[in-house]
Amino acid sequence: MNVPYHSARLEGKIARSFYRAALPMVIRQGIDAQRELPFDVFAYSGESSLPEQVASIRSFLIHAGRPKQFTVVSDGSYTRASIELLCKIDNCVRVQTTAPPLPAALPEKVQSFLTNHFTGKQLALIMSLPANGPALYTDSDVLFFPGAKQLADLAKTQSVSAFYLADYQFSADERLIRDATEEKNPVNMGFLFLFHPLDWSRGLERLQMLDGVPNFFTTQTVVHLCMHANAAAAFDRTRFILEADDQFIYRDRYASDSMAMRHYVNPVRHKFWTVLARSFPK
Repeated sequence: MNVPYHSARLEGKIARSFYRAALPMVIRQGIDAQRELPFDVFAYSGESSLPEQVASIRSFLIHAGRPKQFTVVSDGSYTRASIELLCKIDNCVRVQTTAPPLPAALPEKVQSFLTNHFTGKQLALIMSLPANGPALYTDSDVLFFPGAKQLADLAKTQSVSAFYLADYQFSADERLIRDATEEKNPVNMGFLFLFHPLDWSRGLERLQMLDGVPNFFTTQTVVHLCMHANAAAAFDRTRFILEADDQFIYRDRYASDSMAMRHYVNPVRHKFWTVLARSFPK
Protein backbone atom coordinates (compact mmCIF):
# COMPACT_ATOMS: atom_id res chain seq x y z
CA MET A 1 0.00 0.00 0.00
CA ASN A 2 1.33 3.42 -0.99
CA VAL A 3 0.71 5.29 2.27
CA PRO A 4 1.90 8.75 1.06
CA TYR A 5 -0.37 8.58 -2.01
CA HIS A 6 -3.45 7.48 -0.11
CA SER A 7 -2.73 10.01 2.64
CA ALA A 8 -2.59 12.80 0.06
CA ARG A 9 -5.87 11.66 -1.50
CA LEU A 10 -7.55 11.59 1.91
CA GLU A 11 -6.16 15.01 2.79
CA GLY A 12 -7.43 16.38 -0.52
CA LYS A 13 -10.89 14.94 0.04
CA ILE A 14 -11.10 16.42 3.53
CA ALA A 15 -9.77 19.81 2.38
CA ARG A 16 -12.35 19.96 -0.42
CA SER A 17 -15.17 19.13 2.00
CA PHE A 18 -14.09 21.86 4.40
CA TYR A 19 -13.73 24.37 1.56
CA ARG A 20 -17.16 23.47 0.17
CA ALA A 21 -18.76 23.96 3.60
CA ALA A 22 -16.89 27.24 4.11
CA LEU A 23 -17.70 28.79 0.71
CA PRO A 24 -19.86 31.63 2.13
CA MET A 25 -17.01 32.58 4.48
CA VAL A 26 -14.44 32.24 1.70
CA ILE A 27 -16.44 34.53 -0.58
CA ARG A 28 -16.57 37.21 2.12
CA GLN A 29 -12.78 37.41 2.10
CA GLY A 30 -11.92 40.44 0.00
CA ILE A 31 -9.47 40.19 -2.90
CA ASP A 32 -6.92 42.91 -3.49
CA ALA A 33 -6.05 42.36 -7.16
CA GLN A 34 -2.57 43.73 -7.87
CA ARG A 35 -3.21 44.69 -11.49
CA GLU A 36 -5.94 45.29 -14.07
CA LEU A 37 -5.69 42.98 -17.06
CA PRO A 38 -6.54 43.96 -20.67
CA PHE A 39 -8.39 40.75 -21.57
CA ASP A 40 -11.45 38.66 -20.74
CA VAL A 41 -11.42 35.27 -19.03
CA PHE A 42 -13.92 32.48 -19.64
CA ALA A 43 -14.56 29.20 -17.85
CA TYR A 44 -17.04 26.38 -18.41
CA SER A 45 -18.31 24.44 -15.41
CA GLY A 46 -21.30 23.23 -13.42
CA GLU A 47 -22.61 22.56 -9.94
CA SER A 48 -20.43 19.51 -9.29
CA SER A 49 -17.25 21.60 -9.66
CA LEU A 50 -18.40 24.68 -7.70
CA PRO A 51 -15.62 24.46 -5.05
CA GLU A 52 -12.92 24.16 -7.73
CA GLN A 53 -14.43 27.01 -9.74
CA VAL A 54 -14.48 29.35 -6.74
CA ALA A 55 -10.92 28.48 -5.76
CA SER A 56 -9.70 28.82 -9.35
CA ILE A 57 -11.24 32.27 -9.83
CA ARG A 58 -9.90 33.55 -6.52
CA SER A 59 -6.40 32.26 -7.25
CA PHE A 60 -6.52 33.97 -10.66
CA LEU A 61 -7.56 37.33 -9.18
CA ILE A 62 -4.92 37.10 -6.45
CA HIS A 63 -1.98 36.07 -8.61
CA ALA A 64 -2.77 37.19 -12.18
CA GLY A 65 -4.97 40.23 -11.59
CA ARG A 66 -8.46 41.43 -12.42
CA PRO A 67 -9.56 40.84 -16.04
CA LYS A 68 -12.03 43.02 -17.87
CA GLN A 69 -14.57 40.32 -17.09
CA PHE A 70 -14.43 36.76 -15.77
CA THR A 71 -17.34 34.84 -17.30
CA VAL A 72 -18.34 31.42 -16.05
CA VAL A 73 -20.45 29.70 -18.69
CA SER A 74 -22.77 27.23 -16.97
CA ASP A 75 -23.26 23.73 -18.32
CA GLY A 76 -26.88 24.13 -17.21
CA SER A 77 -26.56 22.61 -13.75
CA TYR A 78 -25.66 25.61 -11.57
CA THR A 79 -28.36 26.46 -9.03
CA ARG A 80 -29.54 30.01 -8.44
CA ALA A 81 -27.74 30.03 -5.07
CA SER A 82 -24.46 28.94 -6.64
CA ILE A 83 -24.75 31.56 -9.39
CA GLU A 84 -25.28 34.25 -6.77
CA LEU A 85 -22.29 32.96 -4.81
CA LEU A 86 -20.01 33.02 -7.85
CA CYS A 87 -21.02 36.57 -8.69
CA LYS A 88 -20.11 37.70 -5.16
CA ILE A 89 -16.46 36.70 -5.62
CA ASP A 90 -15.64 39.97 -7.40
CA ASN A 91 -17.34 42.65 -9.46
CA CYS A 92 -15.70 41.28 -12.61
CA VAL A 93 -17.32 37.83 -12.25
CA ARG A 94 -20.52 36.95 -14.06
CA VAL A 95 -22.30 33.69 -14.85
CA GLN A 96 -23.70 33.08 -18.33
CA THR A 97 -26.56 30.60 -18.51
CA THR A 98 -27.27 30.95 -22.23
CA ALA A 99 -25.39 29.03 -24.89
CA PRO A 100 -22.66 30.85 -26.83
CA PRO A 101 -23.46 31.75 -30.46
CA LEU A 102 -22.71 29.14 -33.09
CA PRO A 103 -21.34 29.74 -36.60
CA ALA A 104 -23.97 29.83 -39.31
CA ALA A 105 -24.76 26.91 -41.65
CA LEU A 106 -23.26 24.12 -39.55
CA PRO A 107 -24.08 20.53 -40.54
CA GLU A 108 -26.88 19.12 -38.38
CA LYS A 109 -24.59 16.49 -36.83
CA VAL A 110 -22.05 19.12 -35.75
CA GLN A 111 -24.70 21.55 -34.50
CA SER A 112 -26.31 18.81 -32.43
CA PHE A 113 -22.96 18.00 -30.79
CA LEU A 114 -22.24 21.66 -30.01
CA THR A 115 -25.67 22.27 -28.49
CA ASN A 116 -26.41 19.01 -26.66
CA HIS A 117 -23.19 17.21 -25.66
CA PHE A 118 -21.63 18.41 -22.39
CA THR A 119 -18.16 18.76 -23.94
CA GLY A 120 -19.69 19.91 -27.22
CA LYS A 121 -21.07 22.95 -25.40
CA GLN A 122 -17.58 23.54 -24.05
CA LEU A 123 -16.24 23.44 -27.61
CA ALA A 124 -18.94 25.90 -28.71
CA LEU A 125 -17.70 28.34 -26.07
CA ILE A 126 -14.05 28.00 -27.12
CA MET A 127 -15.01 28.42 -30.79
CA SER A 128 -16.75 31.70 -29.97
CA LEU A 129 -13.51 33.21 -28.62
CA PRO A 130 -12.11 35.77 -28.82
CA ALA A 131 -14.86 38.32 -29.35
CA ASN A 132 -13.49 41.66 -28.12
CA GLY A 133 -9.75 41.49 -27.75
CA PRO A 134 -7.67 38.64 -26.28
CA ALA A 135 -9.55 35.95 -24.36
CA LEU A 136 -8.24 33.40 -21.89
CA TYR A 137 -10.12 30.12 -21.48
CA THR A 138 -9.54 28.07 -18.32
CA ASP A 139 -11.05 24.92 -16.85
CA SER A 140 -12.29 25.04 -13.27
CA ASP A 141 -9.58 22.65 -12.03
CA VAL A 142 -6.78 25.10 -12.79
CA LEU A 143 -5.00 26.72 -9.86
CA PHE A 144 -2.92 29.86 -10.33
CA PHE A 145 0.37 30.78 -8.68
CA PRO A 146 2.44 34.01 -8.38
CA GLY A 147 4.01 33.48 -11.81
CA ALA A 148 0.57 34.09 -13.36
CA LYS A 149 1.39 37.80 -13.41
CA GLN A 150 3.20 37.12 -16.71
CA LEU A 151 -0.21 36.68 -18.38
CA ALA A 152 -0.38 40.48 -18.54
CA ASP A 153 2.67 40.47 -20.83
CA LEU A 154 1.50 37.47 -22.86
CA ALA A 155 -1.72 39.37 -23.61
CA LYS A 156 0.34 41.70 -25.81
CA THR A 157 1.45 38.84 -28.08
CA GLN A 158 0.96 39.51 -31.78
CA SER A 159 3.16 36.82 -33.29
CA VAL A 160 0.83 33.82 -32.83
CA SER A 161 -2.91 33.20 -33.07
CA ALA A 162 -3.12 31.44 -29.71
CA PHE A 163 -1.23 29.72 -26.89
CA TYR A 164 -2.22 26.25 -25.75
CA LEU A 165 -1.35 24.09 -22.75
CA ALA A 166 0.95 21.24 -23.74
CA ASP A 167 -0.32 17.86 -22.56
CA TYR A 168 1.95 15.23 -21.03
CA GLN A 169 0.45 12.55 -23.29
CA PHE A 170 -1.76 12.31 -26.36
CA SER A 171 -5.29 11.95 -24.99
CA ALA A 172 -7.64 12.01 -27.93
CA ASP A 173 -10.47 10.46 -29.89
CA GLU A 174 -8.35 8.41 -32.28
CA ARG A 175 -11.22 8.21 -34.77
CA LEU A 176 -10.54 11.84 -35.71
CA ILE A 177 -6.86 11.26 -36.43
CA ARG A 178 -5.84 10.50 -40.01
CA ASP A 179 -2.05 10.31 -39.70
CA ALA A 180 0.42 9.57 -36.91
CA THR A 181 2.06 12.95 -37.44
CA GLU A 182 -1.16 14.58 -36.22
CA GLU A 183 -0.48 13.15 -32.76
CA LYS A 184 2.65 15.24 -32.26
CA ASN A 185 2.72 18.07 -29.71
CA PRO A 186 -0.52 17.10 -27.90
CA VAL A 187 -2.82 19.93 -26.91
CA ASN A 188 -4.86 20.07 -23.73
CA MET A 189 -8.01 22.15 -24.14
CA GLY A 190 -8.19 23.12 -20.46
CA PHE A 191 -6.17 26.33 -20.78
CA LEU A 192 -5.99 28.46 -23.93
CA PHE A 193 -5.09 32.08 -24.69
CA LEU A 194 -6.71 33.20 -27.95
CA PHE A 195 -5.79 36.41 -29.78
CA HIS A 196 -7.58 36.11 -33.13
CA PRO A 197 -10.63 34.22 -34.43
CA LEU A 198 -9.46 30.79 -35.55
CA ASP A 199 -10.23 28.61 -38.55
CA TRP A 200 -12.07 25.58 -37.14
CA SER A 201 -12.75 23.89 -40.47
CA ARG A 202 -10.28 20.99 -40.10
CA GLY A 203 -11.63 19.88 -36.72
CA LEU A 204 -15.27 20.35 -37.71
CA GLU A 205 -14.78 18.37 -40.92
CA ARG A 206 -13.38 15.46 -38.91
CA LEU A 207 -16.25 15.78 -36.47
CA GLN A 208 -18.75 15.62 -39.32
CA MET A 209 -17.13 12.43 -40.61
CA LEU A 210 -17.02 10.78 -37.17
CA ASP A 211 -18.41 7.26 -37.22
CA GLY A 212 -20.30 6.71 -33.98
CA VAL A 213 -21.08 8.87 -30.97
CA PRO A 214 -18.58 11.40 -29.59
CA ASN A 215 -16.63 10.44 -26.47
CA PHE A 216 -14.96 12.37 -23.64
CA PHE A 217 -11.93 13.26 -25.79
CA THR A 218 -13.70 14.24 -29.00
CA THR A 219 -13.74 17.94 -28.15
CA GLN A 220 -10.09 17.93 -27.07
CA THR A 221 -9.14 16.30 -30.39
CA VAL A 222 -10.98 18.99 -32.37
CA VAL A 223 -9.16 21.66 -30.34
CA HIS A 224 -5.82 19.86 -30.87
CA LEU A 225 -6.32 19.78 -34.65
CA CYS A 226 -7.43 23.41 -34.72
CA MET A 227 -4.53 24.74 -32.65
CA HIS A 228 -1.99 23.17 -34.98
CA ALA A 229 -3.91 24.15 -38.13
CA ASN A 230 -3.73 27.76 -36.93
CA ALA A 231 -0.03 27.59 -35.97
CA ALA A 232 -0.70 28.14 -32.26
CA ALA A 233 2.22 27.91 -29.83
CA ALA A 234 2.59 26.03 -26.57
CA PHE A 235 2.91 27.84 -23.25
CA ASP A 236 6.24 27.52 -21.46
CA ARG A 237 6.01 24.03 -19.95
CA THR A 238 8.19 25.01 -16.98
CA ARG A 239 5.61 27.57 -15.81
CA PHE A 240 2.32 26.34 -17.27
CA ILE A 241 2.06 22.84 -15.89
CA LEU A 242 0.13 19.77 -16.93
CA GLU A 243 1.86 16.71 -15.52
CA ALA A 244 0.85 13.56 -13.68
CA ASP A 245 4.23 12.00 -12.88
CA ASP A 246 3.84 12.97 -9.21
CA GLN A 247 0.48 11.22 -8.87
CA PHE A 248 1.70 8.55 -6.48
CA ILE A 249 3.86 10.67 -4.17
CA TYR A 250 2.62 12.81 -1.32
CA ARG A 251 3.84 16.25 -2.31
CA ASP A 252 3.09 18.39 -5.35
CA ARG A 253 6.35 18.17 -7.28
CA TYR A 254 5.71 21.38 -9.24
CA ALA A 255 4.01 23.91 -6.94
CA SER A 256 6.20 26.99 -6.55
CA ASP A 257 6.02 30.77 -6.71
CA SER A 258 7.65 30.76 -10.15
CA MET A 259 4.77 28.76 -11.66
CA ALA A 260 1.93 30.49 -13.49
CA MET A 261 -0.63 27.70 -13.19
CA ARG A 262 -1.20 23.98 -12.97
CA HIS A 263 -4.07 22.07 -14.51
CA TYR A 264 -4.95 19.43 -11.92
CA VAL A 265 -6.45 16.80 -14.21
CA ASN A 266 -8.20 13.81 -12.69
CA PRO A 267 -5.17 11.65 -11.72
CA VAL A 268 -3.76 14.52 -9.61
CA ARG A 269 -6.98 16.35 -8.70
CA HIS A 270 -6.39 15.74 -4.99
CA LYS A 271 -3.22 17.85 -5.21
CA PHE A 272 -5.36 20.87 -6.16
CA TRP A 273 -6.72 20.67 -2.63
CA THR A 274 -3.58 19.68 -0.75
CA VAL A 275 -1.85 22.74 -2.23
CA LEU A 276 -4.80 25.03 -1.56
CA ALA A 277 -5.21 23.72 2.02
CA ARG A 278 -1.93 25.36 2.89
CA SER A 279 -3.26 28.78 1.87
CA PHE A 280 -6.86 28.82 3.18
CA PRO A 281 -9.06 30.86 2.94
CA LYS A 282 -7.92 31.47 -0.63
